[in-house]
Amino acid sequence: MNIRVSEQELRAGEMSEAKVEQAMEAILIDGYVILDDVVDHDHLDLLHGKMAEDSEILIRAEKWGGAGSLKGHLTQYPPPMMPYVFRDIVANPFVIQVTKRLLPNGPNARLGKMFNSYYNANANCPGSLQQALHMDWPHLWPGLEQAHPPYSLAINLCLGDVSEENGATEIWPGSHLNTKPIDDENVAAQRRIAPPIRTEAEKGSLVIRDNRIWHRGMTNHSNEVRHMLHTVHNIYWRKRRHLPVRYLTGCEGEVGHPDLDPNATFADEAFDYLFQEWVGS
Repeated sequence: MNIRVSEQELRAGEMSEAKVEQAMEAILIDGYVILDDVVDHDHLDLLHGKMAEDSEILIRAEKWGGAGSLKGHLTQYPPPMMPYVFRDIVANPFVIQVTKRLLPNGPNARLGKMFNSYYNANANCPGSLQQALHMDWPHLWPGLEQAHPPYSLAINLCLGDVSEENGATEIWPGSHLNTKPIDDENVAAQRRIAPPIRTEAEKGSLVIRDNRIWHRGMTNHSNEVRHMLHTVHNIYWRKRRHLPVRYLTGCEGEVGHPDLDPNATFADEAFDYLFQEWVGS
């Protein structure tokens, strides 16, 4: 499902209750929703210029990453310093309206609230290989007949328009409710229920998806690297936080939000963000 945020809602920084409920229902049933054009294009353009330069460094080093570490797919950290960190990317208010309802806070302050565990990106390079079908995070209790509610939601943002030509991700609607292994028999059964689609989206759009949904990176047939930023919102009781997200001092005002723990640290001195050790979400 695609949801269009109105100009009035953009100015207010808040969607209507009806749209929030639509988005929640789409994630619960289909496993994803797309919020159309809710990120400032000037922010995306500035970030794209820097990340395109960084991609060339990683390509020369052949630092292939992502699911399967296949050639043509980079796991690429965005620049963690000003002026490249923006609230409408790392703590988008429209996203948080939706995720905080699906990942409610604890009953008291001591138990905490929804937190972000990831700020990274995938760079899909021209001629990339097709990934294997996978989910980012599993069901917490294997063998259940019925899937449990969401506990971790991925937020994906591309820096430009996304099409099949430049490698729009393939996702399988409803597969987050499938508790069986991803094997040939189960894939065929899931296809009969709902065949896969491609997450084509216009510039500035955000995809919110259940981390259990089946998906895969597809071949980029264009001549340009396609960057997709990735944050992850987690329910408060998910203790497996790994390391905090690292930024440079000066970004504090961009990553915070009253309803989202940024789970962040801020370094006074520059660090090698491109070649830092990858930490999962």
